[in-house]
Amino acid sequence: MISPDPADLPVSTPRLRPALETFPPYIPGKPPRRVEGLKPFKLSSNENHLTPLPAVLETMTAHAKDPALYPDDAALALRTELSERLGVDRDELIVTTGASELLVALTQITSDAGTEAIYPWPSFEMYPQITGLAGAARCEVPLTADGRHDLAAMAAAITDRTSLIILCSPNNPTGPALRDDEVRSFLARVPKHVLVAVDEAYWEFATAEGVVDGLGLVADFPNVVLLRTFSKAHGLAGLRVGYAVARRPVIEGLLKAVIPFGVTDMSQAAALESLRHWDEILDRAAQIAAVRDEFAEALRDQGWDVPETQANFVWLPLGELSQAFEDACVDRAVAVRNLGAGVRISIGAPEGLDRVLKIAAEFRAEHFG
Repeated sequence: MISPDPADLPVSTPRLRPALETFPPYIPGKPPRRVEGLKPFKLSSNENHLTPLPAVLETMTAHAKDPALYPDDAALALRTELSERLGVDRDELIVTTGASELLVALTQITSDAGTEAIYPWPSFEMYPQITGLAGAARCEVPLTADGRHDLAAMAAAITDRTSLIILCSPNNPTGPALRDDEVRSFLARVPKHVLVAVDEAYWEFATAEGVVDGLGLVADFPNVVLLRTFSKAHGLAGLRVGYAVARRPVIEGLLKAVIPFGVTDMSQAAALESLRHWDEILDRAAQIAAVRDEFAEALRDQGWDVPETQANFVWLPLGELSQAFEDACVDRAVAVRNLGAGVRISIGAPEGLDRVLKIAAEFRAEHFG
């Protein structure tokens, strides 16, 4: 019997879930292009550009010993000091591989094809991905004209199928932070069985009065879970450490959904050491916030419409000109984040921000006269 030529066989691929066609993949910030004579600057990933704390680097070196051993799956030492620092019970804390894993786990314990999730848009690009993978219907509520959550519209969107609501404060990519009073009013309209995740990845950079107090919300509302991370203000994005604070039933559910042994021994030790420098971390965050405010005001002085930002980035709502602005930055060895509706610019080294201001001035003169 003559075997058929493989080239003549029908091409087949594994059958994947149709839900994968309903959302795009997460695309990380691009690295800067190398341009001769120019120092490159990556302002596309909201990374902390300050030099790491020496004590944290020393701790990482000390714990880079035996990769054959599993880490402490319970992250007991880190959770213990976090509980003392935050004033919550240790059993109301979970430590995971960044806040991103928490978002995935939250959808796994709340969502399926019979439910729906509500979140603001534009916001963190993982929200459509994680809810789409769970099979949930997605309700993306447009932001207000000034880049803020439209909480009234989000409350009006709740149905009997709603199982998860995500709030992002400060909002990535636009920058405004939610106010505590408005969130409390919103939560009073949310059914008690609906889990509300408050994503506070950038909370340390917020300097405005009356911003939302996630810890206070967890204390007063049993259906709230607070998400935070060591990636941003602590400058440990490469080590992947995040944590959640919630009532025990929610934490017990998350423990069933997260990856066992996900946070390495070195990552736990580095986060613990950074936590012990709490005041220094907040001081560094305040320094970045001050530069952020100066940078945002300089852009406004050029005529740009820059929303209030309480994070470590600014947002230019450029719409159809977003690609052209990104290209102009790329040509000058600067990477920014083009998200279609606008461009997000992370706060980085002063030289990089000065270059962006020059690019922005030239771009505005060219396109707006």
